[in-house]
Amino acid sequence: MNKLLLPALLSLFVLACSTTPLPEDGTGAPVETRGGSTAVTPVAAGDLDASGLPRALTDPASTLSQRSIYFDLDRYEIKGEYQSLVAAHAKFLVDNRGFKVLIQGNTDERGSREYNLALGQKRADAVKRSLLLLGAREDQLESVSLGKEKPRNTGSGEEAWAENRRADILYRGADLRGEF
Repeated sequence: MNKLLLPALLSLFVLACSTTPLPEDGTGAPVETRGGSTAVTPVAAGDLDASGLPRALTDPASTLSQRSIYFDLDRYEIKGEYQSLVAAHAKFLVDNRGFKVLIQGNTDERGSREYNLALGQKRADAVKRSLLLLGAREDQLESVSLGKEKPRNTGSGEEAWAENRRADILYRGADLRGEF
């Protein structure tokens, strides 16, 4: 009897822990986005500045003018202090489907070239994943790694390195000139 009980319990345990696959037809449960009080409205043609970007993206008083997300050493998780910034950019992209972003992952100078390229890609992909989860479309987003090749601060030491551990969000609109 004991010889039959153990396999039966193991089978029951495996069945209880199994997951039900989600339908891939896009009919899953709707996702609620919570972006706080950041209001972003679609960009009108007259709301562009001299550089061709919407004023909301270049006005220093706007959350959207901040386009760098900083990371801890050897990490690629988006810190809590940057969640609302990522949410604001996602809302802008949802409200302005003609805009696209390039997310550039960066690292400090420590580590091998290969390690830094991989870490920079993970940082860019983390921001991309968050934007997707908050409603941006895949065709609006591109992520690349620059590794340690584009430092913001060329100094050595923790202060300089902290400025270089980041992902930068670069915008381009459907009607705007230029490539990333």
